[in-house]
Amino acid sequence: MPALSPTMTEGNIGKWKLKEGDSFVAGDVILEIETDKAQMDVEAQDDGVLAKILQGDGSKGVQVGTRIAVTAEEGDDLSSLEIPAEDKPSKSEAPKESKSESAPVPKQERTSTPAPKSSSSGASKSGGKAQKQTYPLYPSVQHLLKQNGLPKEEADKIPATGPNGRLLKGDVLAYLGKINESAGSEVAARLKKLSHLDLSNIKPMAQKPKAAPEKAATSIPEVVEELDVEIALPISLKAVTDVQKRVKESIGVFLPLSTFITRAAELANEELPRSQTAKPSADELFNAVLGLDKVGGQKLTRGNYVPQVIALPPVSLNARTPAKKSDILDLLAGKKATVSKARVTGAAQVVGPLNVFSVSVPKGDERRGRIFLERVKTVLEAEPGRLVV
Repeated sequence: MPALSPTMTEGNIGKWKLKEGDSFVAGDVILEIETDKAQMDVEAQDDGVLAKILQGDGSKGVQVGTRIAVTAEEGDDLSSLEIPAEDKPSKSEAPKESKSESAPVPKQERTSTPAPKSSSSGASKSGGKAQKQTYPLYPSVQHLLKQNGLPKEEADKIPATGPNGRLLKGDVLAYLGKINESAGSEVAARLKKLSHLDLSNIKPMAQKPKAAPEKAATSIPEVVEELDVEIALPISLKAVTDVQKRVKESIGVFLPLSTFITRAAELANEELPRSQTAKPSADELFNAVLGLDKVGGQKLTRGNYVPQVIALPPVSLNARTPAKKSDILDLLAGKKATVSKARVTGAAQVVGPLNVFSVSVPKGDERRGRIFLERVKTVLEAEPGRLVV
């Protein structure tokens, strides 16, 4: 009867899935086992033949470790197979082979479990001493005791090397002879050593001398920002005022000068040369790698210039005839000088409103800004009628 949990001591056989003489392979379900908690299937770990069923369907209270069936290998003669007698465990000693069939076990380890060694020899080599375990055991220790058929009372005879005399899994393995007997004490000593932080070899770090302020100041390069360049151009608005009057007289709509200037700036911002300070886009970098940037010629972009306007008063120029100068002889003879009135010999020449248009551009974009102002000048002075529509 396999132990399907660490706390299982007995179980019931629900149903055998095979009959005597049936063959099975690893992974096949052999029988169903019922406990007070659950019902589980037992799978075969190796290939073989079910030779004899000793505990049939519905068997109740079968102790863990009790023989319930006998298996054989393929090709064995089942008629001449001798079934060995079962070694019934005593009350003070649990069955030796209580390993769960749900966990695969190598064939060389199925024959027998190593006999536990005496507590006197374990205590002499492991460094621990056997004492009564009055508190709950570690789950790993409890499972290991049950897996190897050792009663709980046997835990008091095993030398314990854990903290405060607690029994460790390594102590049980050393007691069973599965590991070196001194392994438990060595692990306990190492854990005890690592539990305390050793600060004896720690030395304070020497502070580095501070650098002289003169060197620190010279190591940081000064960043000089380049100022923008201002470009200015005088532009006459006489043609704009003439168009402004004609529109007012014809359709009765007054267009302010700001409307003409704004529309002229929009036209002048179209298709300007590329700015020298603009960063190339991803497409432009890709075209530069392929050499396509030289195929299309000069790249033109739209500007965003807004001109600043400084207004100047109109200037009137009148052509006058100069007055006749008095002769010195006439003055000495006592003759009165005749002052002739200035006479306008020509029509007055009035220069229209003259304004200074200016833009601020980054250094290197002077040509781009000048082209913009020249376009504004051309539209406002030569063809302001385009701005009305």
